[in-house]
Amino acid sequence: MSGPGPADFADRPLFESYADGLRASGGQLPSRELLDAMFERPGPRPCLLDGSPIHLVDAPQPEGYEAGIAVSGGVPTREFDWHDYFNALVWRRFPRAKAALNAAHIAALQERGPAAPRGPRRDALTQFDECGVVVLASEPALLDVLRGHCWREFFFDRRGAWGRAIEVIVFGHATLDQLRAPFVGLCGKALLRAVSPAWFAQPLAARCEPLDLWLADVIADPAGIGGGLRLQPLPLLGVPGVVADSDNPDYYADTRQFRPLRRVAPTA
Repeated sequence: MSGPGPADFADRPLFESYADGLRASGGQLPSRELLDAMFERPGPRPCLLDGSPIHLVDAPQPEGYEAGIAVSGGVPTREFDWHDYFNALVWRRFPRAKAALNAAHIAALQERGPAAPRGPRRDALTQFDECGVVVLASEPALLDVLRGHCWREFFFDRRGAWGRAIEVIVFGHATLDQLRAPFVGLCGKALLRAVSPAWFAQPLAARCEPLDLWLADVIADPAGIGGGLRLQPLPLLGVPGVVADSDNPDYYADTRQFRPLRRVAPTA
């Protein structure tokens, strides 16, 4: 494998939640066997909602990706593949949320029937699984700034709040893969959550466990993702430190990625 290895990303912005796994992987992607063994450290091994332990397998089951996971606990994982590597790291960090995603897919499959189209619920769940992020803020006004697409204020003028009163946690494994080589237009699909100031006084690992539980509840709610809950677009290259250009306030005038909020014209 050429180029940076997993450990090289451990200290980069937006990879913080997975830093321990990245460092444990060292300078190259681990084999599927070694990656599966990481589920035991620090343990316990991630499980489905029925308690079945998760393990990594070579190929999808005949039932299909999500159904195969549900019946066997086997998560298809290609050998030495960055995309699937990050999927395993997310299972390790947010096991309840990932189990809730699988259960929600199965519930939607059973409701619609195996021959029916995927439908908006499953499409939205998949989008969050691949590209989801969570924005947590102890100052609700910061979330209002984000909702208004006031990008320069959110990312630059208020950057003193980053790490103290606001943070972004990446959940989507495809987005983690794309962040290895960030490109203009890279955008996460964000859930927003207001937290108390005490949230940021906790170590990151301590914050991830209650976040995992909260995410599992949001995902399990049929009225949530894919059921009316709007995901907020978040241009990830605006997060302080992701790219060097984020140190320049004029950077946020680039409407290719920092798009203004679309105003809906009033109806007559």
